[in-house]
Amino acid sequence: MILVLEKGITQLKKSQLKSILAEKGCMVHEPGGSGQNILGVIAKKKLDKEFLMSIEGVEDVVPISTSYKLVSRQMKQEDTIIKIGNIEIGGDKITIIAGPCAVESREQAMIIAKEVKKYGATLFRAGAFKPRSSPYSFQGLEEEGLKILAEVREVTGLRVVTEITSPMHADLMMKYVDVIQIGARNMQNFELLKCAGRMGKPVVLKRGLASTIEEWLMSAEYIAAEGNRNIILCERGIRTFEPYTRNTLDLSAIPVLKQLTHLPVVIDPSHATGIREKVSPMARAAIAAGADGLMIEVHHKPEEALSDGPQSLYPKQFGRLIRDIYVIAPVVGKQLVHNYTGYSSENREPLSSKTSRDEKRVVYLGEQGTFSHKAAIQYFSSDVENYPVPSFRDIFEHVKNSSADFGIIPIENSLAGSIHENYDLLLEYELFITGELSLRVIHNLIAHKVAKLEDIKQVFAPPPALQQCRRFLDANPDIQMIPVNATASAVKSVAESANLESAAIGSVEAAQLFDMAVLEEAIEDNPRNFTRFVIIERQMANQEARSNSSPKSSIVFSTSNKPGSLFEVMKIFSENQINLVKLESRPIHGKPWQYMFYADLEADLTDAASKGVVSEIEKNTEFFRILGSYSCGS
Repeated sequence: MILVLEKGITQLKKSQLKSILAEKGCMVHEPGGSGQNILGVIAKKKLDKEFLMSIEGVEDVVPISTSYKLVSRQMKQEDTIIKIGNIEIGGDKITIIAGPCAVESREQAMIIAKEVKKYGATLFRAGAFKPRSSPYSFQGLEEEGLKILAEVREVTGLRVVTEITSPMHADLMMKYVDVIQIGARNMQNFELLKCAGRMGKPVVLKRGLASTIEEWLMSAEYIAAEGNRNIILCERGIRTFEPYTRNTLDLSAIPVLKQLTHLPVVIDPSHATGIREKVSPMARAAIAAGADGLMIEVHHKPEEALSDGPQSLYPKQFGRLIRDIYVIAPVVGKQLVHNYTGYSSENREPLSSKTSRDEKRVVYLGEQGTFSHKAAIQYFSSDVENYPVPSFRDIFEHVKNSSADFGIIPIENSLAGSIHENYDLLLEYELFITGELSLRVIHNLIAHKVAKLEDIKQVFAPPPALQQCRRFLDANPDIQMIPVNATASAVKSVAESANLESAAIGSVEAAQLFDMAVLEEAIEDNPRNFTRFVIIERQMANQEARSNSSPKSSIVFSTSNKPGSLFEVMKIFSENQINLVKLESRPIHGKPWQYMFYADLEADLTDAASKGVVSEIEKNTEFFRILGSYSCGS
């Protein structure tokens, strides 16, 4: 059951309440982040509601109807985000877990780990203890395999995931690995589940071969009841009568689980299909269905693999899949987490002596609830503090003066075009682009909860949002458009007023933040409404951040005012097989009819191999600067 506590209850009264419940043999859980003052209570014996209501500080008692309590959405409304080092699983991020079925040798594990990291995996999976159908099949390297996994973590920085098959292996797991996996065959091994709960390490819990979703969640409850709430549910296919795949991947489980539980959900299409060619299509479908991550088997020589070779992707196949996921993720409001994402300054100069803070900071435009705020949350981990500033120039100033480590700025929109102010600021300030992400922008008409659409007389929104919602606004000509600085500012302004004739254009998150209602959903003209954001820092991205398979460089240059000068620069890219993905011209301030050119290239111009290209560009330009070389992930 859930106890709703009185507003303003003191910590002393709350402690006294917990003591009373403990004396009754109750397990008490305090969900975080809900914004409500509540306690989750699990009682071994039925407690009378009147007794609970009589306790000082209790305002209401809400029963939990499911047999699983701690992992239910009723107990905790917010999605659980599980931290594994600097990686987070859940929320708006997509995490990729990849590696071979089993650790076969040190050389094999190292080769594959480096390959999957290069392409975007953030966790490395491989089995050291292998439960097999046949007692004569390869059973794993056991402790030697765990030692190799620990070395993989030390060399590559990837956190490691492996399967535990017996409680007697708990001490070894605590010593060597970061995440333990409980396989399908052990989903209802209750002693093992209890052991995993007591260990406290994050747990990947796979669905049993023929288990219902409720049975699966009850197994998760066993782990949670022992005090470990760091549980990741993994759908890996269930056994049916269909012979064309190894198992039947139940993608419908994703939306079902999202409604029933707050735990993150990852999908293992490798075990589900058992066929290499089927893995990528099902992985793409899983992300579209709302999965928080993927577990993919990868092997550099799958034909020689000691287990599950036919379902293992080659590294380049894995790389192509990651590119697809990078494109799909923003459509469903998520971002693909790369090994470099949000941590590109880890190995750079220390913070300026002007500041004494330890935490990293990122600045964005507007207020909480803006799309810039959402982009900052999706790109960075919770270890990076985010805070708003009133203007784009303020973002650049904060980063330049070391009061912030990162800035995140919108650079272009798929419908409204480039944000020219930020292009000009990139030229003015000697800062560097170190990363990017695309965010799908879904605009909503937001107003007071009792307001009606026909009553709205004015709408507040920044000019780009108004431009992106022209069709809706043209269909409601009586609504006056009032421009403001940011979407969240618009929602906040309407929320603070008592005017039921006012509305704002903004995100669902902004509506929730300011306790407002969405009158009309998705009012943007085109659903293909994406904004590209870039990360700016004081230094160029380090080599690791540029080592992904999809390097990108942003440059700015000017040419002499004579025929063919721009063509000569373009010819350099063509002759060196460098793809030009964007070219933007901007007037040079103080020089009428003269222009700077901004370009994005699919190449790392800071790499030693590109020195000749850079030299040729410099010969054919009057001004040239690399704004940044980074990984675009796609």
